[in-house]
Amino acid sequence: GWHDDGENTYTITRGNNVYAYEDRSDRNLPGYSPDGGAGLVFDFSFADDNDPVAHEDFAITNLFYWNNLIHDILVAYGFDEASGNFQETNFSGQGRGDDYVRAEAQDGSGTNNANFATPRDGSRPRMQMYVWDAAIFAIVEPVADAGEYPTGSASFGPVFPADPLIGDVVLAEDESSSSRSCDAIVNDAEVAGKVALIERGDCNFVDKVRNAQDAGAIAAIVFNCEPGAEGCSPSNPGEGLTGMGLPDGDDGEDIEIPSVFVQRSTGLILADNDPASVSLTGAARDSDLDNGVIIHEYAHGISNRLTGGPSASSCLGNAEQAGEGWSDYYGLMLTMTAADAATQRRGIATYLEFESTDGQGIRPAPYSTDMSTNPLTYADVANVNGISQPHGIGTVFATMLWEMTWNLIDRYGFDADLINGTGGNNLALQLVTDGLKLQPCSPGFVDARDAILEADRLANNGVNQDLIWAAFAKRGLGVNADQGSPNDRTDGTEDFTTPPPVASETDEALTGTHSLSAVYPNPFNPQASFTLQVAAAQDVTVAVYDMLGRRVSVLHDGALAAGSVHRFAVDGQGFASGTYVLRVQGERFAETRRLTLVK
Repeated sequence: GWHDDGENTYTITRGNNVYAYEDRSDRNLPGYSPDGGAGLVFDFSFADDNDPVAHEDFAITNLFYWNNLIHDILVAYGFDEASGNFQETNFSGQGRGDDYVRAEAQDGSGTNNANFATPRDGSRPRMQMYVWDAAIFAIVEPVADAGEYPTGSASFGPVFPADPLIGDVVLAEDESSSSRSCDAIVNDAEVAGKVALIERGDCNFVDKVRNAQDAGAIAAIVFNCEPGAEGCSPSNPGEGLTGMGLPDGDDGEDIEIPSVFVQRSTGLILADNDPASVSLTGAARDSDLDNGVIIHEYAHGISNRLTGGPSASSCLGNAEQAGEGWSDYYGLMLTMTAADAATQRRGIATYLEFESTDGQGIRPAPYSTDMSTNPLTYADVANVNGISQPHGIGTVFATMLWEMTWNLIDRYGFDADLINGTGGNNLALQLVTDGLKLQPCSPGFVDARDAILEADRLANNGVNQDLIWAAFAKRGLGVNADQGSPNDRTDGTEDFTTPPPVASETDEALTGTHSLSAVYPNPFNPQASFTLQVAAAQDVTVAVYDMLGRRVSVLHDGALAAGSVHRFAVDGQGFASGTYVLRVQGERFAETRRLTLVK
């Protein structure tokens, strides 16, 4: 299907799932697409970060590749033809076709952004990937602190020039006697012709830059506020970076000066020294090369088609919805590796922000289970000054999903096979995707959480409820959390409690002998996994039998240590389709599970 839609075959970056092409002229019509020839060989080299046109073959091919890869992976988790996925031809006859993705590389309709428009099933979505004009920020004076510093970009205003913009820095003072530039700047005579330095907090970014522009500034630097200060979220780390976005109802088209966001420590260097001067240089990077951003945009199509059903596609417009969070989450999940760890930093769009992969990215905090790295909880959703809508709100929910994912990985392990894998990461992807189908139109956070819990009950007999609750409760969406109206982001109540443990018929851990988890997935093909924990060290045999009682596989035969969680995998590669029995025999217990292999 990558180059064949059932009626036509192509040698360019076009097929049943996506048509990728450049649209630098913003015509919303197919432009140039690379051609792989009769052998479909798309082997292009990367040219230059600062000249996207020079590597357009490479970029368009990458965009085409990832759109197809995401499509193929998500089919395995239920985003299929019946559920409204994106295909020109639906070969099953379910759902509506004629809706492949129009993936527009280096799109000319904007910069420093990307988007994905999702109409209902049967109408073609449009993915627009922009070039990012980031700023290379350096302090010139004081000389002792001279050098480059990390930044967050603005989604409004012009870009910095290729030749450095060098200017003296002046701390802006507004009518309310603060340096936050939320009112008219009163020291405009000093700011005129200089770079205005502004503290974060109290009002939105574009208003701050607009007031600096009105005062005659040639550029603006917004530095992060002090955590816990009035008008600043207690969970906002002063050393955090964020992208400066636009509030609802403001297009920022009147902004004519460039601006940039810096860490609090960087801003204090400039505020505490006179003279202070900076150098700001424009640099270009192509979002077609940031795979996490491509996945993020495609995932808007997933969440919009699955929430409320494929014929709705307009169920994620309420205030307390996590559309941006689900998109971040799929981006994180599809770029995970076996070397990743729960507490490491995972930023969004770090390539586009000229950061290393463990950088801050463009969100209020990088993703991590470490509360000192990412302190976000449900209460932050109500922080209208510190957490943007919808991106910041989505970050809070994706942080909860990230906690859940690592809880499941701790129990079931990590599997790099995203289509046939049986690890905790695969289970997490399945639960989140199923949850999108189960949640109501216009869901709040509690609605979305409950849909994931229900997905686990339906598919796994609820064996992972403890891990799911632990993840959400850690971030303030516990049992007694109240979302209020899903149309109001400010009326929620956070709670950190989990429900009391409930013993099931298959959980014997409470009797002091052992704990055998459910087998996941079940039915399976070709692998499934489960865990076993014994209370006392003993010899244990773990084997699989067919329905005639013949032993077809021995997974373990020998000693097992007490207390440790032992993970086992059933490999049905050489088995025939059908029903099997897993038998676990210890010195003081025996238990069986029924397995179904479907090929």
